[in-house]
Amino acid sequence: MDWKHAAEELGVLIPKAHLHPRVLAWAGSEAARKGPWIVAFSGGADSLCLLLLLWAHWPEQRRRLVAAHFNHRLRGRESLADAFFCRRVSRGLGIAHAEGIWEERPLKASEAQAREARQAFFRTVLRRRRARVLWTGHQLDDIAETMLMRLARGSGSAGLSAPRPVQRMPDGVTLLRPLSGLSKAAVSKFLLQVGASWREDSSNATGLYFRNRVRSEVLPAWCASAEGRDALAGAALSREWLEEDDEALNAWLASLEVLGPGPVLELGPLLDKPRALVRRALHQWLGATVYRGDLSRQGFEQLLDACASGRSTRFSLGREGFALIRRKVLAFEHAGA
Repeated sequence: MDWKHAAEELGVLIPKAHLHPRVLAWAGSEAARKGPWIVAFSGGADSLCLLLLLWAHWPEQRRRLVAAHFNHRLRGRESLADAFFCRRVSRGLGIAHAEGIWEERPLKASEAQAREARQAFFRTVLRRRRARVLWTGHQLDDIAETMLMRLARGSGSAGLSAPRPVQRMPDGVTLLRPLSGLSKAAVSKFLLQVGASWREDSSNATGLYFRNRVRSEVLPAWCASAEGRDALAGAALSREWLEEDDEALNAWLASLEVLGPGPVLELGPLLDKPRALVRRALHQWLGATVYRGDLSRQGFEQLLDACASGRSTRFSLGREGFALIRRKVLAFEHAGA
C-alpha cells in the first residue's frame, strides 16, 4: 500500500474545510508550531483517517508527527496484528512511531481499566516527546454514543458536552478531535475510495462493554427511529450548545470569585443565584480539597442544600474530614483537627 498516495487522495476527498473549525483555528495558532503532534493510532478506520489527513493537510508538520499505538493485549493475535499494521502505516508515511504494551493487564480487564492504561501510555509519550497536544479520531458516532452513555448515569452539561473538539486539560495538554463533523460511515466510505484498509476490533461486535452495546444495539435503533432526521448531526449540535452553556456557567462563576485558597467557598454571593451555579461551585470546591472519596448522589444533594441556604453545617466526608459551613463560608476540616 502506498500510504503517502492514499493520504494525498484522502485529503482531496476530505478537504481542510470539512474538519472542525475550532481545531483548524488551533492548528493555525502559535501553539500548533511548538513541539510534536502525538496522534492516537489504534489502526481502526477513524484513527487511520485522522493520521492520513494530518499528513496530507499539514505537510510542514510531517517531521513532527508521532503515531502512538497502545497494545491492550486483549485479543491475542489480533492485537499483535494491530500493532504490526500501525508500524507499517507509520513507516509508509515516513513518520515517527511510539508503541506501548499493557504489561500488567488484569485477567478480566474492565472498560475503565483499559481506558486508564491507554491514557497513561499517551501521557508517557507526551512527556518523553515533550509534546503538549494529542490528536484523536472521535467522530459523530462517538459523540452520540458518549451522550447516550452519560445520559444513563445522569451527567450534567460538562459530561454531555464531551468529547469536545478542542479540550485543554488541567496539565496543559490540548486534546484535538478534528473529525467531529464526520460520521463513521463517511470515514469508512472515503477510506475505501482511496483503497485503504484498516483494522477492525472484533470485540466491538460483542456486548462485553457498555459502549459496545450502545454502539451495536442502541445507536442504530435510535437513528432508524428518527424518521428521516439526521440523529447524529442533532446530537452533535446539542453537544455544541451544551458546551456553550457549560462555558457560560463557568465564566459566570469565575466572575463571582467565590472560591478561595484553603480551599474555602464564599456562599454569600451565591445565595441569590440559580441552583445550577451553586452546584458547579460545590463541585469545584470538592475538587480543590484533599477529599478523593466517592460521595453519593444523595450525600452531594444534602450538602448542596446546605450550601444553597448558607446554613451552618458539619457534614462528614469520610476518613478525610468534614465539610464545615460557618458564617456562610464552606471550608474543609481535616479529620482529627
